Amino acid sequence: MPSPSPLPALPTDPPDAAEAVDAWAMGLALQEARRAWALGEVPVGAVLLRDTAAGPEVVATGHNRPIAEHDPTAHAELIALREGARILGNYRLPGCRLYVSLEPCAMCAMAMLHARLQRVVFGAFDPKTGAAGSVLDLFAEPRLNHHTHRHGGVLADACGQLLRDFFAERRRHGRERRLTAVPEAPPR
Repeated sequence: MPSPSPLPALPTDPPDAAEAVDAWAMGLALQEARRAWALGEVPVGAVLLRDTAAGPEVVATGHNRPIAEHDPTAHAELIALREGARILGNYRLPGCRLYVSLEPCAMCAMAMLHARLQRVVFGAFDPKTGAAGSVLDLFAEPRLNHHTHRHGGVLADACGQLLRDFFAERRRHGRERRLTAVPEAPPR
């Protein structure tokens, strides 16, 4: 499957203002999402950041890989969380923030809560499986023992457009395959 056109160049150093950091980090998540597309995966990307004295630092990244890894849990968020936990030597990531191009599903949202993330920021809302407010909001569930701040809609148009383009391309290729398929000969 052809990959989408490249994103405009992103600054190499993270900006200072919180809103600008959110946009910068979401741009990195979009780059990861494009890597997923290039592999034929649904284009979702994630970036795990932590604050340092020098400013925000990228700890880990991830993009969807369930098809390539034959693993229904290989979502971008979980890949970034696993790698970040490995790098930092702890499954709890309380000083970290996760940026993901699509609203997390219930599985990913619970992993984020178990990781004790400080904050989750997502791009496009997911009206079918979103667990950060669209279908349900696990982050606002008062019975849970940890609460992670969540914020949605950062670069939502770009994140949503990438998904729409991917699925339009996938549908177009499916139609082309059906139209050019040679029917099998009947059994003798």
